[in-house]
Amino acid sequence: MAEANPKAHVVLLPSPGIGHLTPLATLAKHLVLNYDLSATIITFSDLSSGIQQSLLSSLPNEVTSVSLPAIPLNDLPINTPIITRLSIMISRSVPFLRQILLTLKKTRRIVAYIIDLFGGDTLSLASELGIPRYIFCTTNFFYLSFLLNLPSLYHDKHGDHNPNQVLFLPGCTPLHRKDYSRSAIDKNSEVFQWMLRHSKHHDQVDGIMVNSFEAMEGGPARFLKERGNGKPPVFSIGPLTCDSRSDKSQAESGVCMRWLDQQPGRSVLFIAFGSGGTLSFKQTKEMALGLEMSGQRFLWVVRKPVDADASSAYFNQCHGKHNPLGFLPEGFVERMKGKGMVVPSWVPQKEILAHGAIGGFLSHCGWNSTLESIVNGVPMITWPLYSEQHMNAVMLVEGAKVALRPTVMNNDEVVGKEAIADVVKDLMEGEGGKDVRKRVHELKEAAMKAVEADGSSNKALAQMVNKWKTMASN
Repeated sequence: MAEANPKAHVVLLPSPGIGHLTPLATLAKHLVLNYDLSATIITFSDLSSGIQQSLLSSLPNEVTSVSLPAIPLNDLPINTPIITRLSIMISRSVPFLRQILLTLKKTRRIVAYIIDLFGGDTLSLASELGIPRYIFCTTNFFYLSFLLNLPSLYHDKHGDHNPNQVLFLPGCTPLHRKDYSRSAIDKNSEVFQWMLRHSKHHDQVDGIMVNSFEAMEGGPARFLKERGNGKPPVFSIGPLTCDSRSDKSQAESGVCMRWLDQQPGRSVLFIAFGSGGTLSFKQTKEMALGLEMSGQRFLWVVRKPVDADASSAYFNQCHGKHNPLGFLPEGFVERMKGKGMVVPSWVPQKEILAHGAIGGFLSHCGWNSTLESIVNGVPMITWPLYSEQHMNAVMLVEGAKVALRPTVMNNDEVVGKEAIADVVKDLMEGEGGKDVRKRVHELKEAAMKAVEADGSSNKALAQMVNKWKTMASN
């Protein structure tokens, strides 16, 4: 039998996809480097990619990874929604996960099993093996409040027939039905049933960690921490953002960074839609024409347009032989030379947002991207595409007040070039931009304080780690 490692050990199961792996890998790295723990990340081989491998290889030696075997999903219809696909993939992984946990327990003192939103079907394994269970909410308190309220929303029959329904969650910005998480629009859908199931798992853990900080979400943070009634404790431990440069970023970022070096300070709008987001063909054209009409400098990450599903790139990071720049209006790239830069598919986002030439970020409002923008003091234009991103947009515009939105942005509607030009000009040189830029700089300072030695987020995480270390020494 192998000799046991005396360090307290945590096991993390991110849901499939780089957007889920990144925050849990960042948490693992933080625990190892700052709290002297060791960690194992269990990954899904189905969505392994060069970016994922670069991220894992950049982690400290005390963070190891184990890959689950491929999970067959060929029985699912091709148009199966992301949430259903993710949930089924994790549910089917349970037998393989059991063997991994049993093997780890032979040589490791496992003090915590940490999942994200979609991993609830695996909690029974940790319970069976006597391992404390935690959820790392990789979004924010606003979405966590909404998720915990799903059972009540499900039983509210009146709201089903009221398209103007407004949801008032304790301490949160009022939420209109049109801005609900996409998974909660249709209560009769399979996706809603999966989310309802995941919601109930949040009462079956020993604690919930949230990748946010109190200065940004004071109202819902205080409410969830004080809710009591035997509910699991909630801790704010953010902002945790990935700070590792992958091999891919070092190899491919040179052109972007050199171009930014030549631009005036805070003059460039960065446009990107995360690891899984795409625009429609018509919206891609309007985006290009709107950027040109705005007269502002920009750096735009372009993917091949897709009309059917804004999240289509999530499970398909390979875009075939099509050059996405070929779908832009004729002559656009040539006309924008010197003023704008268009890059196909991928850029080192963290490094770009930290560059002094960046003055704004037109974002899909994924939470990883949002935190990266805030910690770099970059104001945003919200462009939500799927999942909880519409809720994040509401919180950023109306709650945190660090973002603007196109004035005609309605669900499933193409935003015209005029509206795009207007909001871009307002962010980069208008009064609206001045207001949100001031607010985002205030939050940048608050974010830095939260993770300092005596900061609220750092203290909360230290409290949990001390508990784990005590457990390991007994």
